[in-house]
Amino acid sequence: MDPIQVELTEFYPKDNARESRTEEYDLVQNSDFPTPILRRGCNFFFAIRFNREFDEIHDAVRVRFGFGPKPNVLKGTRVILPILARQKTFSKNTNIWSSCVERIDGNTVMLKVHIPPNAQVGIWKCSIQTNISGKRDKRYDYNVETDIYVLFNPWCEDDGVYMKSEEEKKEYVLNEVGKIWCGTFKKPTSKHWIFGQFDDIVLPAAVLLMEKSGLAPIDRGSPVLVARAISAVINSVDDDGLLEGKWDGNYDDGISPHAWTGSAAILDQYLRTGGTPVKYGQCWVFSAATVTVCRTLGIPCRSVTNYVSAHDTNCSLTIDKYFDLFGNKIESGPEGDCNDTCWNFHVWNDVWMKRPDLPSGYGGWQIIDATPQEQSGKMFRCGPASVEAVRRGVVGYLYDTPFVFSEVNADIVHFQEDEESDWGFSQLAVNQYHVGRKILTKRTDITDTQGDSDQWNITSLYKNPEGSEAERLAVYNAVKGVPKAQHLYNFPNKGDEDVYFDLIDIDEIPFGGSFEVAVQIESKSNELRNIIVVLSASSVYYNGATANTIKKSREPFSINPGQKTTLRLQVTPEEYLDKLVDHSLIKIYAIANVNETKQTWSEEDDFTLTKPEMIIQVNDVCKVGEECTVNFSFQNPLSIPLTGCSYTVEGPGLERAKTVLYGNVQPNESVNLTETFKAKRPGKRPIVASFTSKQIQGIERSIDLTIEP
Repeated sequence: MDPIQVELTEFYPKDNARESRTEEYDLVQNSDFPTPILRRGCNFFFAIRFNREFDEIHDAVRVRFGFGPKPNVLKGTRVILPILARQKTFSKNTNIWSSCVERIDGNTVMLKVHIPPNAQVGIWKCSIQTNISGKRDKRYDYNVETDIYVLFNPWCEDDGVYMKSEEEKKEYVLNEVGKIWCGTFKKPTSKHWIFGQFDDIVLPAAVLLMEKSGLAPIDRGSPVLVARAISAVINSVDDDGLLEGKWDGNYDDGISPHAWTGSAAILDQYLRTGGTPVKYGQCWVFSAATVTVCRTLGIPCRSVTNYVSAHDTNCSLTIDKYFDLFGNKIESGPEGDCNDTCWNFHVWNDVWMKRPDLPSGYGGWQIIDATPQEQSGKMFRCGPASVEAVRRGVVGYLYDTPFVFSEVNADIVHFQEDEESDWGFSQLAVNQYHVGRKILTKRTDITDTQGDSDQWNITSLYKNPEGSEAERLAVYNAVKGVPKAQHLYNFPNKGDEDVYFDLIDIDEIPFGGSFEVAVQIESKSNELRNIIVVLSASSVYYNGATANTIKKSREPFSINPGQKTTLRLQVTPEEYLDKLVDHSLIKIYAIANVNETKQTWSEEDDFTLTKPEMIIQVNDVCKVGEECTVNFSFQNPLSIPLTGCSYTVEGPGLERAKTVLYGNVQPNESVNLTETFKAKRPGKRPIVASFTSKQIQGIERSIDLTIEP
């Protein structure tokens, strides 16, 4: 008698997807080759057709599931499940793989298999081994060609990523579209993004990235370690990861970060080129791609924007800025080794998970950051750092909590060259330009394609109110754990201050408009005061680095007792247009020195030039399979041409990202773009359009199209 042989297997991908909540994946719905995508903690049906009827007494059949290049039973990456007709229920231990026979129809056996909630996430392979019971002289091995994807399961209470709220799971796991906030804390601007985590190329690309990360197969069941690996492999610095970062404005050999409208095009290019890093990304692109990879793997994830985000390079919990005697900023400090910066905004990610490696109370939202800023464990990665640990200033817990704490809580210290100081500098001020001014993400209950009513201020989750006793206590808790910070927080007392200064905030200026740097000054002294005031305006990259000095003044003057006055520095568009860089951000500084009292003062502010509004019009009733025309238009607000122009349009279920080169746009010219789509699926479908030029990046708009059947 020969061993029984396998003729065919069936995983019923579409049926099993219902329990696993994976019906949205394109791979599952592929009409020719549907792929099984399953979640941990769920059960699935699996049928095996043999060449004859199964005989439990004589036939020994073992279904084997393997993970990684060298599956091993002891490491939990190899599972062997014997088929026993009498086995009608699962094992009582839900933390192990188990199977039972659902039914036997002739030569077909229907199995029901349970995936434990701690199984490794990624591609599992299946094989079936058959022989005659008690005999080892002849054996057949059948390899199932189908890849079986196993994902994290936020619906399973025993999974490390379990999330109780259905509304939050709908947003942080299932929502294919969202927003990322850029701009400044006074004028946040939203960038629409199509995450596209269910696109047919996204999940395979995410698995490739896991391979690139070098995370051992045995560790891919831990959401903590998987999230840390994702934060490393989204950037390309150490491991040929997904995206190469660039911040200098020259993107001629790749794609501008401003031109991307969604993640699928990035992951598609990465997959098609065999894992060659895609050019280029900046923090919001790294964050958006992280959302896509996390959500496709089943980890709840959101993009979070921190306005005035500190980059503390020496773990002092302060951002130190140096100025010479004439008020010029000394880049990299007097010794050339101080590269502390304040990003106008910085976008990272929160991932939701339990933290069994930390004390109780530190689970929930965890910060990871894929933008390559500082090394952690000899790689450019960051997190997961507990949001609650950051809020409390408990910086001793893994991972990278001191760095993240400084991003939202560091104090900015200005130093100015001082010939009378024993080290050549004296402290000007602990600036009122507080770090972590505002922390935003998208609300879970709405998606506003026309406005910004879906903006959600979550600053209180990361820090206590600025200046409050609880906020200062968190800072001092952190300082106690960071030796380098301790001497910097013994700030000297101020001397006599009898002149008051106030730098007037600038909220927003339209492209092509003039602005002024203005300082209000009031003397409370009974005597004449002689003062030197430096006013300056510079274009800056959004990571805080100075690009070009636009205009500067250094003015000595006298102020009488009780006098009030305002000093102004006027800046015209002709003076700034050719000096702008990405994001069109402008930083202004004001520095003052009072001769008689040696009083010093400094303050800084920044603002962005607002882009013209894009208008979207839909000319047709949109139906599945029929052409639908959409028009996009805006007006060049500048008195100079827009050059190096292109635009990108994208919509899930409508069209993958499509980039079109566009000719120069003349001064004050109106731009009109027309695109035609054929919708694949009914329902509400967002479409995003983004226009980019060398002069203005990312003029964009989004609209929801209602697609009729």
